[in-house]
Amino acid sequence: MPANASAFAGRRVVVTGGLGFIGSNLVHELAAAGASVLVLDSLDPRSGGQVGNVAALPQVRVVPADVCQFESVMAHMPGVEYLFHCAAHSSHPYSMRDPQRDIEVNCVGTINVLEGLRRFCPAAHMVYVGTSTQVGPMRTNPIDELHPLAPMDIYSANKAAAEHYCRIYAGAYKLGVNVVRLPNVFGPRANIHNPDFGFINYFVGRALQNEALTMYGNGAQLRSVLYVADAVSALLAAALAPASGQVWFAANAQSISVRALAERIVAVFGSGRVEQVEWPAARERIDVGDVVIDSTKLRSELGWQPHFELDAGLAATAAFFRQP
Repeated sequence: MPANASAFAGRRVVVTGGLGFIGSNLVHELAAAGASVLVLDSLDPRSGGQVGNVAALPQVRVVPADVCQFESVMAHMPGVEYLFHCAAHSSHPYSMRDPQRDIEVNCVGTINVLEGLRRFCPAAHMVYVGTSTQVGPMRTNPIDELHPLAPMDIYSANKAAAEHYCRIYAGAYKLGVNVVRLPNVFGPRANIHNPDFGFINYFVGRALQNEALTMYGNGAQLRSVLYVADAVSALLAAALAPASGQVWFAANAQSISVRALAERIVAVFGSGRVEQVEWPAARERIDVGDVVIDSTKLRSELGWQPHFELDAGLAATAAFFRQP
């Protein structure tokens, strides 16, 4: 359990998208800390959530609720003390295939959550889960919070817009809203059999099946990564921060190439193999190139530190998915 998790004991916490990868790991930590947790989740398979992710937590209440439906959100806002907005359509390719739905979930859904906060629980602390891909191609190396935004796909553009909504509500209505931008996150409870929900977790699924980990091109592009437990600790730290309207990046200090990452997965899992394939045109046109993130602001302002190096996180992931 993260050291800061105990601060949530007895607190009423809402997690939107709490059946998803990051949301469900957050729910597990909050429940272990003794928080009163309510999960709002649309149960939409296009968002990657899985009911089984919180099945072992009978004390957690799960309500089928779509953040796109205003009244569904409003009904659960009174009395909330902490709100983690994890609900999203998180697939880059899907956002290009159905941009209207992506806007509904990632933009309209975020406005609905912010309105619920403003109207019914203005003293609550809210954390919005952003993404490093909002930045687009790197203009400076590494990327920090001052880097301009030039997203390359609909999902990233909508996540950037939603982040702006959060900052506007924090400033205009004096609400306690902060943002944590996450990189490629991996670990337990991820959807590991669909490449639309993150390449690392898909690689994990392929390795577990002793299948090929297919990388596009030569795999030289760099990525910042983060084990999910460290992502959760960053979200908890942001919720407890006295400041509002802030944006922080969270990532491990070292970036790694896609090829090297695939090779590490094969080595740690002891199964699978790395294969190179040609870039699909639809993927190549929205690829941002290298992503190297600087988390100095989060580390210095909130004292956050990741505790899992890559191999340790991969080993923990393998152990989770291989358990009976």
